[in-house]
Amino acid sequence: MNIYDISRKTGVSTATVSRVINGSSSVSEKTRRKVLDAIEEYGYTPNVFARGLGLNTMKTVGILCADSSDPYLAQAVYCVEEHCRKSGYDVILSCTGYDHSLKERQMDSLLSKRVDAVILVGSNYIESSDDLNMYIAKAAKTVPVMIINGSINVPNVYCTVCDDYSAIYEITEKMIASGKKNPLYIYNSESYSGMQKLNGFRNALARNGIEVGSGNILFVGSRKPGGKSFPVNVVKAAVAELAAAGHRFDCAIASDDILAVGAVKYANAAGLRIPEDFAVAGYNNFDLCECCDPELTSVDNRLDVLCDHCVSSLMTIFSGSESTIPKHTMFSGEIIERGTTNFR
Repeated sequence: MNIYDISRKTGVSTATVSRVINGSSSVSEKTRRKVLDAIEEYGYTPNVFARGLGLNTMKTVGILCADSSDPYLAQAVYCVEEHCRKSGYDVILSCTGYDHSLKERQMDSLLSKRVDAVILVGSNYIESSDDLNMYIAKAAKTVPVMIINGSINVPNVYCTVCDDYSAIYEITEKMIASGKKNPLYIYNSESYSGMQKLNGFRNALARNGIEVGSGNILFVGSRKPGGKSFPVNVVKAAVAELAAAGHRFDCAIASDDILAVGAVKYANAAGLRIPEDFAVAGYNNFDLCECCDPELTSVDNRLDVLCDHCVSSLMTIFSGSESTIPKHTMFSGEIIERGTTNFR
């Protein structure tokens, strides 16, 4: 059934059917009842895109996510969709991958569907130059753009982030204070968030008089062939190779829980006691932390709070109160200590 069928069944114009669907008060109660009864009888479902053509809103939010197989991004998408649904908005998800041209293309695709806003999930959408970020600025001239865990200063773009720098700085300080003198940092992304974390580690070492060099920073990349996340055994092998080259470290801090589990596997294979000989801390505080043996210390980046704030801010913008919403909101992470560390 479509709107024309309902029009023929009820003997009213398609414009009248549309007014009933959209809740217009300019239709008599008798006509409204007739149309609604026909809709119920024939199971007509209004097409959200067709409805949007006659309204100021599609009640739909577009979400761009690089990789839905990534645990962090998948959890963020789930949280955002849940909060949007509770606010009465549908979502359209587009997984762009990490290629810049695909990000631009999928942004244009979402805008062509007349979405009311776009939410960018993850800091990988923030590039190093203004030229590469131009597609975000262009989109923001049309609809509000929200970014979760990425920051850029552009009109009509609103950013919600975790203070990744301070969280990694703090957990590195705790490692050193607990007696660890040769920390290793493992990371797999040079995104906005990735560099904030790396800088936190570097500066914590510098403050404690520990030299920063190739022996205590390990970049393992972010993907494997086929596009799936790096397996923990790749991290295990990379740490073992670094140790075999003569580098010495007594703890590892990772930018992601999966990387941290790889470090735990390295320690177990090397016969190191955890946390006495080798302590490990991860980031994100996912369920994976409690599956690890020993259970993994991690930074809770409060992803649910970030997503809730992002969508709540968007709803406030939709209400016309955008002047009350800050362009940049930062939340603090929280260290959750478990068995892989012994902070004193």
